[in-house]
Amino acid sequence: MEALERGFTCHHLWRVADDGRDAFLDRVAPRVRGAVTNGAVGMSGTLMRRLPELEIVAVFGVGVDAVDLAAARQQGVQVTNTPDVLTDDVADLAMALILAAARRICALDRFVRAGEWEKGKDLLAPPSLRGKTVGIFGFGRIGRAVARRLAPFGVHLRYFQPRPVDDAAVPRAASLEALANESDYLVVCAAATEQTRGAIGSEALAALGPSGVLVNVARGAIVDEPALLHALRSGELGGAALDVFADEPHVPPELLELDSVTLTPHVASMTVETRDAMGRLVVENLAAHFAGEPLPSAVG
Repeated sequence: MEALERGFTCHHLWRVADDGRDAFLDRVAPRVRGAVTNGAVGMSGTLMRRLPELEIVAVFGVGVDAVDLAAARQQGVQVTNTPDVLTDDVADLAMALILAAARRICALDRFVRAGEWEKGKDLLAPPSLRGKTVGIFGFGRIGRAVARRLAPFGVHLRYFQPRPVDDAAVPRAASLEALANESDYLVVCAAATEQTRGAIGSEALAALGPSGVLVNVARGAIVDEPALLHALRSGELGGAALDVFADEPHVPPELLELDSVTLTPHVASMTVETRDAMGRLVVENLAAHFAGEPLPSAVG
């Protein structure tokens, strides 16, 4: 924010109460040439059309599913995001969620805090992660980084995305359902698009099965949340570890009640170093655009 304030005249829509936003936009819109948003908020076509001089939307995040890209193209607006700089930390959290689910870390923490260990209450041993199959849905930068982290744990790796990855050392499953059927853990790393929206539904969850675990560090919209809740409550799915949800920051109350679920509040990229790097890339994209230079990370 300090870098933006130093380099640009900033109008902070996010600080304005809902009932004052129309008047605020009417006042500043004729002067606005750039906009900064994040992956969750994005930017609607309606808002773009209210900014007739808009030239660039810089997204703080890798996902651009909340940005109306068709409206941006129609209006001649460039869109940028912040890929690469967040890959390692997102993959680290995916690994942490896999381990937390495999070894029931959160449930064990509650067990100790509740005094159950001291009371001598019995514990059921979980199965080892070693020797299991981990399927990765979406094998881009983050998916491949997750695979690299998993390799030393003695697991079998598979991936699926519609377009095969050249020279991938990890075998590709024939379909998403086949990937789920082969996997003990299914890690969602795919981009949120019209094609992937709700892709993890009842069929994939049933294929993953009663001992399977779903891990999502991508976007909540990729998972059919009602189908997930049904699968977890009915025992058709063994567990889930989720960093993202369909209607953030609202989490279905049913998920909160399940010991088989590990929850984090969309923090996969939230480290000091990565958030600093993301912020710098936002500013670099804006500076490059207004200097007439190539954009460091334009969305194609």
